[in-house]
Amino acid sequence: MFLPDRFVKGTCPKCGAGNQYGDSCDTCGATYAAEELTDACCAVCGQPPVTRDSEHLFFELEPFRDYLQEWIPRHTARDVANKLLEWFGEPLRGWDISRDAPYFGFEIPGHPGKFFYVWVDAPIGYLASLRNWCERRGESFDAWWQNPATEIYHFIGKDIVRFHCLFWPAMLHGAGFRGPSQVFVHGFLTVNGEKMSKSKGTFVSARTYLDHLPPQCLRFYYACKLNGTTDDLDLNLDDFIGRVNSDLVGKITNLASRGAQMLHKNLGGRAGAMDAEGRALVVGAVGRADAVAEAYEARDFCRVMVEVRGIADRANQYFDSRAPWSLVKTDPEAARAVLTATLNLFRVLAIYLKPILPAYAAKVEKLFGEKPYTWNDLQTMFENKPVGAYEYLATRVEREQVDKMIESSMPVGAGSQKPEVSATVGQSGSQPVQPPNHPTGSPAAAPVDGAPKALIDFDTFSKSDLRVGRIVTAELVEGADKLLKLMVDLADGKPPRQVFSGIRKSYPDPAVLVNRCVVVVANLAPRKMRFGVSEGMVLAATNADGAIFVVAPDAGALPGTVVK
Repeated sequence: MFLPDRFVKGTCPKCGAGNQYGDSCDTCGATYAAEELTDACCAVCGQPPVTRDSEHLFFELEPFRDYLQEWIPRHTARDVANKLLEWFGEPLRGWDISRDAPYFGFEIPGHPGKFFYVWVDAPIGYLASLRNWCERRGESFDAWWQNPATEIYHFIGKDIVRFHCLFWPAMLHGAGFRGPSQVFVHGFLTVNGEKMSKSKGTFVSARTYLDHLPPQCLRFYYACKLNGTTDDLDLNLDDFIGRVNSDLVGKITNLASRGAQMLHKNLGGRAGAMDAEGRALVVGAVGRADAVAEAYEARDFCRVMVEVRGIADRANQYFDSRAPWSLVKTDPEAARAVLTATLNLFRVLAIYLKPILPAYAAKVEKLFGEKPYTWNDLQTMFENKPVGAYEYLATRVEREQVDKMIESSMPVGAGSQKPEVSATVGQSGSQPVQPPNHPTGSPAAAPVDGAPKALIDFDTFSKSDLRVGRIVTAELVEGADKLLKLMVDLADGKPPRQVFSGIRKSYPDPAVLVNRCVVVVANLAPRKMRFGVSEGMVLAATNADGAIFVVAPDAGALPGTVVK
């Protein structure tokens, strides 16, 4: 049979990576014809394929050169446009749109035994689906697709960019249809820093995930990592557990849990009026609406999460500093004002998060007895109204749940290969210490190299001054592949400390660290480095794959807090 491109495997002609498909390389991203592979073999039987003549139909791209050169930069991200425009240094090749039988799909009229290539008919399904929807509802297809006021978005993986950003817009333009408003391209998803693997249990289906964990946890985690570029996204399972437990549960949901339950337990479940400090915080949180909206429009979801975490941090600091659990004993109405402001801050967060966590936001709407939120609801305050009984909005992810998910994803008979977390202590510049937000009571994992480490007594350990610090700024260090420059506020009345930390691999966009609380070795002797003086160490964790993650305290541990 004539082999589809994906049924031919061999060595990439551009970078030399082995076991690559016959149309593109997963390692370097190059595209090529199947016959350009070296050491090519059939993916079914393993034999070397042979070339034979066959008549095919082609879609000529060169006549669309001018249109595509203008269209691409306006409708794709900069990195995608730059890659696509590399094709324009020579005449655009014709696109082979036919495949020989046996092949699935649609036979080409007038050409027996020839079928439309899947990437011809697949995008046309977008049009067909909309037309079907319109016909069932008595709507006009043209009033939707051809309407300039309608926004048409495609979300795709980077391995199919040429089909959606070269061939597809040219096809639409030639047929008199509008092209998409924007094509958003994502990188590949890796698990624990590696390609998904069935043998390791990291090739997890959506159904298997849902059998063990709620969807909002994964939606939240992906939002923390997606940044509107084609960078690969890594689902690091330790970071996943820590990020959900620390941020979604500990920082955000805890505001509603503590606020609503305390209001019901002590103050009749009714919100009052906010105090001046609380109102100012709410006004400030609402004032970030344009920045959050701009991040959503750019599909820069991790920037949304930076804004959300910053508001949540300030809300928790306000709550803890006012200590309503004590204030209610001496001044109940003052405590009511604090709880009202706290719940208003949480309500703002729920509205900001609704595009990411719609089911979560629906529970918040029920808690406050309000209609489904829209962006305009940010302009209203929730005061002098009853608050519903608190129902759990989010629960902690336990390691056992993740382990069971991995075990369920392994082939029958495969041995357990659970991801492990390693722990070592290092010098200024951030070496791994322990996983972020490791469940209380979990045993420390073995050192990376498996070698026994010298024991120290408690007196030696107690000389370490561990404190919570807040990252004020985080920047890349020019000329360093592994370092980030962090300015960390320890709330000790002194300027923020400069710390060089070797965590760049896990945080290529250092902006995601701004306003995050971390654990710092505060009494480590300053270390002079080529890039400046490092005045401490930020504790971080590493897993078996070498990925590094900062250690974050639970919500309520404010900057300056001593870690014991």
